[in-house]
This record gives sequence, structure tokens and C-alpha cells, in this order.
Amino acid sequence: MLGLAKRIGARFLLTSTSEVYGDPLQHPQVETYWGNVNPIGVRSCYDEGKRTAETLTMDYHRGAQVEVRIARIFNTYGPRMCIDDGRVVSNFVAQALRKEPLTVYGDGKQTRSFQYVSDLVEGLMKLMEGEHVGPFNLGNPGEFTMLELAQVVQETIDPNARIEFRPNTEDDPHKRKPDITRAKELLGWEPKVPLRKGLPLMVSDFRKRIFGDHATTASSSSSTSASSV
Repeated sequence: MLGLAKRIGARFLLTSTSEVYGDPLQHPQVETYWGNVNPIGVRSCYDEGKRTAETLTMDYHRGAQVEVRIARIFNTYGPRMCIDDGRVVSNFVAQALRKEPLTVYGDGKQTRSFQYVSDLVEGLMKLMEGEHVGPFNLGNPGEFTMLELAQVVQETIDPNARIEFRPNTEDDPHKRKPDITRAKELLGWEPKVPLRKGLPLMVSDFRKRIFGDHATTASSSSSTSASSV
């Protein structure tokens, strides 16, 4: 793709990731932080793959004058995500809707920051329309432990949803929170949608796709019953 961008004179966007910071020793993470990554761990193919992609992108920018933009995307959620993609928000929402236990790995004290998809899209557009290469952290600085996220899902879907603890995965980062000062100052961007506002929109979409016509029929029946009373 970089070769194609070079040949046709296109502006190239790399959607990198907060995983380039690994299990960070700096909190929150700024773009100048080089990260703390295990190069041979179970997560390395993703972490190091994205770090290498950033390296290649900057090499083409410096060596071949390709116009590039780099975004480091933090956890993002919203409607139309794959229901069983294994991401934590998708997992919790699908599990709560299906009346399954919410699976929390480790003690649930590890943190993540969750941005709604429309905020990310706006950030990417501002990055591509602007004059700054990056990298830029694009994420919501609101920080939640996994247990806090599970509790928000319970509040939104089912207060009686059970939480089930499982052994933690290897090299799971303990903390993740973006410093978005650079994006605010140079792109004029910051997220607008808090988790408690964005999550119900995702839940509504997941409910329709998991239950299909049953959810619509049940909703229609309830409305009909209420109007006839």
C-alpha cells in the first residue's frame, strides 16, 4: 500500500494501535513514549507488527516523500461490531444479552479506555484533512477497570448478570489510557461520547442482531398491549 501511495501520489493513512505501547511503564501514554513490548510473547505478532508498520510508514515518508498520517487507536466500540470478535466490550454485551456470565480475566483491575466509533471517525477525518503526520493518540481518556466496565454493562442490560473470573492471559497490559493533548492542540479533536451514552446504542444494535425478529416482535407486542390498556 505504501508502494501504491508512492506511485500515484496518494496520502496514506496508517491505523496503528495503542498496543505499540505494550504493557506501559508510563501512564497515561503520550506519543513520544517508546513502549514496553515483549518481542517474543503471545501478543507480539500484533504489537510488533503495528510497530513495524509505523517504521515502514515513516521510512517511506522520509525516504520517498510519501505523504503519510499515523493514528494510534485505543479501544473503540459501537454498533455493527462483530458480535463474537473477542473484544471485551463485544464479549460483555453479547454475554449479558444471552444471559451468560460476564468473563473477567485476572482480578479485573486492569484498565482500558473506550471511545465510541463516531468519535474515532471524526478524529481520523481531521487527521487526514490536516497537515500533521502524527502519530496521534485517538482514544477516550475515560479510564475503566474491567470490573467497572462489567458493572456498566450490568446497569445497561441486566443488573443480575453474573461475573465469572478466569485466569489472566499472558502479557495482558495492566493499564491503558491515552494522553490526547497533541490531538487536541494540533487537530482540534477530542471525544464527545461517554461510555454510558454510547454503550446503549451498541446494545440496541447487538440485541437486534442476536435475537432478530424476536426482539422486534416482543417490542411490538409490548407496545400493543400498553396502548390497548
